[in-house]
Amino acid sequence: MVTAFNKPSSLIHEIQLEKIDDWNLFKFSEVLQLRMESLLEKKKADLLTPDEINELDAIGELDRIFTHINAMLAAQNAN
Repeated sequence: MVTAFNKPSSLIHEIQLEKIDDWNLFKFSEVLQLRMESLLEKKKADLLTPDEINELDAIGELDRIFTHINAMLAAQNAN
């Protein structure tokens, strides 16, 4: 299980690079992906603790960063 975090950089050990076709894309480890899904389910049920809220915020920020970087890589590969 992933412990509570308040900075996206504290999740750096959960970052993976995956080759999809000719592209290398950043993604979460399976453990972090499952943790994010678990936290989102708890959020829907309004059951998150303050530490879990901080953890989900950090994971969400890292997800936005990955989405942006992967989009930039995809655009670069399209050219």
